[in-house]
Formats: sequence, structure tokens, C-alpha cells
Amino acid sequence: MRRKLTKVLSLACCAALACMTLSGCGSTQEKRTIRIGHNQSTNHPTHLALTAFQDFINEKLGDKYVVEVYPSELLGAQTDMVQLTQTGAIDFCVASNAILETFSKNYEIFNLPYLFASPEAYHKAMDDPDVTEPIFDSTKKAGFTAVTWLDAGTRNFYTINKPIEKPGDLKGLKIRVQQSPTNIEMMRLLGGSATPMGFGDVYTALQSGIIDGAENNEMALTDNGHGDICKYYSYDMHQMVPDILIGNNAFMESLSEEDRAVFEEGFKLVNQVEREEWVKAVENAKERAQNDQQVQFVYPDQQPFVEACRPLHETVIGNNPALQPIYDQIQVYNLQYPADTKTGGDK
Repeated sequence: MRRKLTKVLSLACCAALACMTLSGCGSTQEKRTIRIGHNQSTNHPTHLALTAFQDFINEKLGDKYVVEVYPSELLGAQTDMVQLTQTGAIDFCVASNAILETFSKNYEIFNLPYLFASPEAYHKAMDDPDVTEPIFDSTKKAGFTAVTWLDAGTRNFYTINKPIEKPGDLKGLKIRVQQSPTNIEMMRLLGGSATPMGFGDVYTALQSGIIDGAENNEMALTDNGHGDICKYYSYDMHQMVPDILIGNNAFMESLSEEDRAVFEEGFKLVNQVEREEWVKAVENAKERAQNDQQVQFVYPDQQPFVEACRPLHETVIGNNPALQPIYDQIQVYNLQYPADTKTGGDK
């Protein structure tokens, strides 16, 4: 890992030097190149949102900055990109909540299963600075801070041969989960066997029968081909976990007050465009999965899953009492925007 990270750092530094040299050839003022990395394809809502940000900054501040967006892990795996953002070798990247949990225990709260009662409660809570700021600011000492969140939809179980209609259906099944202690404990409580692995390894593991299923949003079925193997997708909606756009602290603090205001406006644009594109992408993915891959969508009663995972809430909040006010505020939104019991929470 250290050798790989060194190589990525070297490439990033060489690219930075080349860009500085080129920018100096045609003008008296060098433009600062801003690099943003993520692990999604160019047709994914994340990339569409970041390219909107790219266009916005290049239009508003193009005399000072040139924004470049690198999709599909071109700057390294997600863990590498977080470390590169830490050091300032790149300026921004999109990170999973599971990775950020290793930098700050405060991020554990977003990994809690059934933290949000509905997508509406999820969106309202994530738009509330009282909920997000204590978590986003908790990595400042690590050299980076979250600048906005991205909707990654609902995470649900999908399996090869067996629909998941109740927690007992997971017994004996090996299910891929993200490499997070919270997710591993969630599977234990639900009765399944957690198999943590990187997302890029899931297709082969499904194909070879190493695992019996996985859990993710609908686009994993289509964009990543998992629906070619897994024929049952169960809307238990166990997690609504945001992806996070993080920025290097030193770069952010170097911005003038005027430039910082433009960047903040750009971060809001990222969130807006990504959420709009996410709705369209999910609709398209469901249609493709049903019609082209013959995936069956199942809507189980969510309550037995909720009850099985309740002890995990008590453990996480008990181990980190500072999260209690945030947790309580989320419950207020859950009361205002309850689950749709007719569809297991999906709307």
C-alpha cells in the first residue's frame, strides 16, 4: 500500500509541476490547478455534479484556477485519494463514510442501520448544519474537512438465489459489506455472515460463489453488472449513508474571502446537481434491472429488521455520548417524515 501511495503521490506531483510550467508559458500569472478525484464512472451522478462544479469555478474564477475532475480511480483507490487530499497532493476527493469512520468516530453515526426512517428524513437531517457540522468538522486535525454531502440512496440486500423478506432469510448467507466495524456488527445482528471486501472485488466474488449476495443501491445492479448474477433485490432500506466530498484544509484556508464564497456556492451546486441526477439514475437503473436483467424487487416489512439492529444504536451512542444531541435531532426528523409502511420505507 505504501509503495502504491508513493507512486500516486509522485504522479500527482509531476502532473502539478507540468501544469504549472505550461500555465506559465502563456501568461504572466500562473493558474492554480485544482484536482478532484472520485471512483465512479463518467455517467454517474457524482461525476456529473463535479463537472458542474468544474464549469462553475472555471467560469467564475477562471483567471485564477483550473478545475480538473478525475473519475474512475484515476488518482488511486478511494483510500489513496483520501490520503492524497490529507497531504495536499490533490485538493478534493469523494470519500465513503466507511473510510471517514477510520479518521473520526463521529462518522459512525451515519453508518448506523435504520438511523433514518425515510429518504425525506435523511435529506432533511443532512441539510441541517446542527446535524452535519459537528461530524464534518471532526477531521480538521487530520488535514481535511467535509465540504458537502452526496446522496448515495438507500442500501438494500440483493442475493443470487433467495429473496430476503425477513432477517431470518439471511441466516447462512455470506453477504459482502463495506469494510466497517459497524456494518459487520449489523450483519451479525441480522443473522447473516458479513464478508468485508473492496467494491471492485464484489462481481467476481458473486460470480464464483464466494459470497451469496451484497448490499448497495440500485445502480450496483446495472452499472456494475451485479444484477446479471443476483436476481432478488430486497428493499429493507437498512442504510442511507452519504458519500462525502472532502477538501484539503490548507487549500481551503488559502482562499481569499471572496474566492471562498464562490467555492461555497459551488459546493451547494454539487449537492443540488448530484441529488437531481440521483433520482433520474435510480429510476433508470430499476427499469434496466427489471427489464434487461430480470431482477425481482421485493418489499419486506422493515420493522423486524429495525428491531434486530436497535442494540447497535445503543452501543454506538453509548460509546460516543457526544453523538447523542445529533442522534436526538435526527429522531425529530424521523417523527416528521416516517417510513412508508406499505413499501417498507421506499417512496
